[in-house]
Amino acid sequence: NTTQIITMTIGATTSTICLLLAHVANRGTEAFQAPVRVTPFFRTYAKTTALASSYLESLSSDAPTSYAPQPTSSSGNTGANTGTVDYDAVRQELKLIMDNPSWDDGSLAPFFIRLAWHSSGTYDKTSGTGGSNGAGMRFAMEAADPENAGLEVARAFLEPVKSKFPTISYSDLWILAAYVGLEHTGGPVIPFTPGRTDHMDETYWTRNEMSYGRLPAAEKYCCPHIDAAQVSGSLDSSGRVMGWEGLCYHVRNEVFYRMGFNDQEIVALLCGGHVYGRCHPNFSGYAGPWVEHPTQFSNEYATDMIEDEWTLVSHSDSWLDLQGAAELRPAPGNRQFVNKKPGKIDDDEPNQMMLISDMILAWDPAFRTHLETYAANEAQLKDDFGRAFKKLTELGCGF
Repeated sequence: NTTQIITMTIGATTSTICLLLAHVANRGTEAFQAPVRVTPFFRTYAKTTALASSYLESLSSDAPTSYAPQPTSSSGNTGANTGTVDYDAVRQELKLIMDNPSWDDGSLAPFFIRLAWHSSGTYDKTSGTGGSNGAGMRFAMEAADPENAGLEVARAFLEPVKSKFPTISYSDLWILAAYVGLEHTGGPVIPFTPGRTDHMDETYWTRNEMSYGRLPAAEKYCCPHIDAAQVSGSLDSSGRVMGWEGLCYHVRNEVFYRMGFNDQEIVALLCGGHVYGRCHPNFSGYAGPWVEHPTQFSNEYATDMIEDEWTLVSHSDSWLDLQGAAELRPAPGNRQFVNKKPGKIDDDEPNQMMLISDMILAWDPAFRTHLETYAANEAQLKDDFGRAFKKLTELGCGF
């Protein structure tokens, strides 16, 4: 409740005042949610599907052009356990589509890793609901979770593989695609355990009284920001976003502890997962890559977070355009950190960003201990991330 949220932020006076004002304004905990963007970037299932269709149609005839849930069998499974699957052949097919110059930085691996993560990250250890079993994102209810925006494109890229190997479940295919993507980009080699089955329809969510909010939100419980205001007004005296303690509670307790992870596993997952890919303003509302080489496994995310200078920006920070960093401007209403400073142009510095939910790893003392370990030891990160990602992608499967 709101009292607990305010108590969590008592350590920083400015943060507490900010949260109290938001509550007095009669918004309750809604004041601390990631802002709803009633803008061209407003993320609804219909709009992101339209964006995905437009993108896919712009590709060559070899690319998928549409996505729709496949018919289910009378047993409720979409092809799972209805025949044998040649997983080695599926792996080879996935490798053939992994490098794709039409998408972002030339690789679909980051996209498939995010798909696997989000399909698994709904797990709740108390109720035993959610997890990578089911492939619920094939249906509108789970697909419409704002944190899943854009993933219909990733699913569409896998449709030709599913068509070629119809006996593999979508649930298994999404996870295997991520494993192959990790291997293909120098990441950990994770032993794959098949056996996931697919939901026959989206009633799984209603029957189990599931709702959105199980996936991490990048600014949850942070002091709200009005885009026309100076974004520096969101910072405390130490350069941290006011209300960050509440966001840290969200990531740690509401998301990862709920699934059964500890602090070391949380940091390993974020350091290993966010070294891949980039954010898209028209999907997540955030913009740009975390690291210089977003299609290769490394510990760059951890080292850069500690060693680089980071500046909080909003969509209003048009000075980024003058530095060749327009790709780092988030959608209106959102904030993120960038490795740029007004008036300081460094042509050798790649464009990189960090979400506020990333930066808590540097701000929270318990998280930072593990962050520093991984910044100093890439091999350990690779091992720990591999174990944590396997655990994540097997939640709810009963293996």
